[in-house]
Amino acid sequence: MHKQERLILAALFGSVIFVTRVFVPPPIDKILIVVDAVLLVLGALFLRKWGATSVGAVGGLLTGLWRPTVPFSFIFVFLYGFLIDISMMVLKVKATNEGVDQNKLIISLTISTFIIALISYYFTTVIFDIITSNLLLDLLVLIISPLSGVVAGYSSSYLWNKYLRNISIEN
Repeated sequence: MHKQERLILAALFGSVIFVTRVFVPPPIDKILIVVDAVLLVLGALFLRKWGATSVGAVGGLLTGLWRPTVPFSFIFVFLYGFLIDISMMVLKVKATNEGVDQNKLIISLTISTFIIALISYYFTTVIFDIITSNLLLDLLVLIISPLSGVVAGYSSSYLWNKYLRNISIEN
């Protein structure tokens, strides 16, 4: 894939992340982390090395420019992409014309989503005291974030294996 194609794909996926973060009202925007995760994974599968990080950087930059919390919007989306890239490298998730290993992708997304949820929850409740911590919210983060990762991992692998695996991605 040429540099221009990589940039266009990262910009496209990052723009959709921006839309889900900015124009969808809370708390629905938090539910759409599944959409963000799918786009980050597809970025990683298509762009390969640091693809999710690139998509996260574009999505985070656009979101950060729109919202007054510029550094945090950028950092969390960028970090989420970075975590996805790292977990996919560690688990050796590879995109091929035969498909992608569904179980490895689900595990990768579950781990990444859980980590980013814990980090963002910790920052908003403990560090900045934006949200008051309570047991129900703690449990929701601990339960919903891995479930979102499973759904995103399954959705991404299904999309890749069923519809996208035959798209030429030679570098």
